[in-house]
Amino acid sequence: MAFSLRKSSERGPVGLDIDGRYLAAAQVDNGRVVRGASLDLPAGLVRDGEVTDPEALGGHIKQFASGAGLPKSVRIGVANQQIVVRVVELPRIDDEKQRDQAVRFQASEAIAMPLDEAVLDHQIAGYADAPDGTPRMQVVLVAARRKMVETLLEAVRAAGLKAEGIDLDAFALVRALAVNGQEDEHDATVFCHLGGVTNLAIAVGSACFFTRPLSAVWDDEDAGSRLADEIRLSIDYYMTQPQARPVGDVVLSGPGSADQLLVEGLGVHLGIPVEVAAPLGRIDSSGLTPGEDPHRYTVAAGLSLGAVA
Repeated sequence: MAFSLRKSSERGPVGLDIDGRYLAAAQVDNGRVVRGASLDLPAGLVRDGEVTDPEALGGHIKQFASGAGLPKSVRIGVANQQIVVRVVELPRIDDEKQRDQAVRFQASEAIAMPLDEAVLDHQIAGYADAPDGTPRMQVVLVAARRKMVETLLEAVRAAGLKAEGIDLDAFALVRALAVNGQEDEHDATVFCHLGGVTNLAIAVGSACFFTRPLSAVWDDEDAGSRLADEIRLSIDYYMTQPQARPVGDVVLSGPGSADQLLVEGLGVHLGIPVEVAAPLGRIDSSGLTPGEDPHRYTVAAGLSLGAVA
């Protein structure tokens, strides 16, 4: 267990990463992790990013929250196969209500799940002009199976906590590690977080355009080749999207990024630069207790940083 969060709960929201292998909570204030805590989880409570036993998981979160002094409200993230992310291009709409209606109409065609079974949201990724000068906008649509979200929330409520919002782990990952303000000049970057779920996100600057969890586990015997194959397939799919940028590099994070042999093997298999991110990007990690693995806190810090999806 790391340093308690109790003494600084007024200094900003706490991000809670329910990784599957562990729980990690982080509170970021003025670019610095001011408190962090983590706890290993028993196997089987979360499988492939989905909660399998909300009551048991809730018990572990409750124990963790009590020991770490978590506030009642936390921000949580999701990463699993029950999430669909699509990028669509629409006429620029500044009125929020009209934009929401247009996005929902577009989602009925772009998202392959019944909307009454989904939790739907969106982010504006950028603005541009069509060849005829008409203002356009790129919108990232996010849909998650409602049942999956409700099961996750059931575990959080069983712990006596309240989720003040649910984000995508991919958005939190990019938020923590990407360089802001360079969308117009940069190639795309693949961010690959090697934790309880191997989660991939492709972003241009700080705008995430594609995400999917990978089936390969980073500490399997043949992880290098399997991960490389899945990353390559993800890049190929991303490149079919409108206005996709060439991928310039792959950035690894999470506990698995400390495996130097894996990192070197991925570079050989992929044939593009592969690097390991500073565990918290540009966020100052000095508030973590000495001896804590900072690689555990990337997603939790990203959840703490920004508005929920």
